[in-house]
Amino acid sequence: MKLPNYFQNNSKNSLIEKYHLYKGEKLNWLQVTLRLESSIIAIILPWVLFCALYGFLISFLYYLGFPVAFSNSSSILTNAVLSFNIGFTLLLVFRTNTAHQRFWEGRQLWGGLVNTSRNLTRGIWIIVKEKTPQDRLEKEAMLRLVTAFAVAMKLHLRSVPLDIQVASLMSQKQYLQLKDTNHPPLQIAYWIGDYLQYQHDLNCLNVYQLTTLHNCVDDLVDILGGCERILKTPLPLIYTIKLRQLLLLFCLILPLEIVSVLNWWTGIIMGFVSFTLLSIEQMGSEIEEPFGFDPNDLPLNAICNTISNNVEELIRVASDNRPLAKVPNTPPTGGVGRI
Repeated sequence: MKLPNYFQNNSKNSLIEKYHLYKGEKLNWLQVTLRLESSIIAIILPWVLFCALYGFLISFLYYLGFPVAFSNSSSILTNAVLSFNIGFTLLLVFRTNTAHQRFWEGRQLWGGLVNTSRNLTRGIWIIVKEKTPQDRLEKEAMLRLVTAFAVAMKLHLRSVPLDIQVASLMSQKQYLQLKDTNHPPLQIAYWIGDYLQYQHDLNCLNVYQLTTLHNCVDDLVDILGGCERILKTPLPLIYTIKLRQLLLLFCLILPLEIVSVLNWWTGIIMGFVSFTLLSIEQMGSEIEEPFGFDPNDLPLNAICNTISNNVEELIRVASDNRPLAKVPNTPPTGGVGRI
């Protein structure tokens, strides 16, 4: 039975479908929730337990008759706590908004990488002339280097060594050379630019076409630099330190304000309040560097797979539509003519 369009459209907005679109994994709602919360809960759980136990301690002392609660008749203390809450909340909002801006800027840069990769690969395939079957192989290898740039950029931002996926996108000679460089994505950008210049020297593209394609390569390098700026310029540490100091102070003062009303419920309420505030603070801390492996970071693997699929589909479809002379059964070199 086919569902009405109303239900079909709403299903696409569900948590499961959004996570599948975001990460490429098909999980149920409980698995999605636990996956997203796992990295946060593991860090804040000790502090939540501390705040809850502290709340129970205040309740116990209040039950024994110790004067731990703020006096209800003291409006000065109440107004001071209220003012503190307002300032603390504003700082927490600023922290979260700043982290989200960094996260969204990173996503825009990677979205620009997808578009620039499509423009560059399409331009290379259409503009660069093919005179021999070997030219077709070199062109295909160069298109895969565009994919290699995205993968190498992902690994560079995560500070991890090159992997087998990078090796599969280029010749062995290039891969060995890439392993000896300090900045692999920049080296790949140089190879692409060198290939374009070499094709211009062979009169396979004119100076205007060369300029257009070089601008795409420049855009790749600019995107790389933008991601490095986000990675190497964290939020000033004084904001993080001061926010955590105020958060701790808030959790120490709040039980003294509410114990006279809540009594034995103080510990439970403190656990809930501390879990909420610490989750928001830790979420901001996690997404302000969006290129890592945390569940809430950008889906860089999925984005790189998108670029790879686009390139391979372009090679397959364009090769079928524009047959060239029969190519000998030799593996592509994956390199530039002068490498």
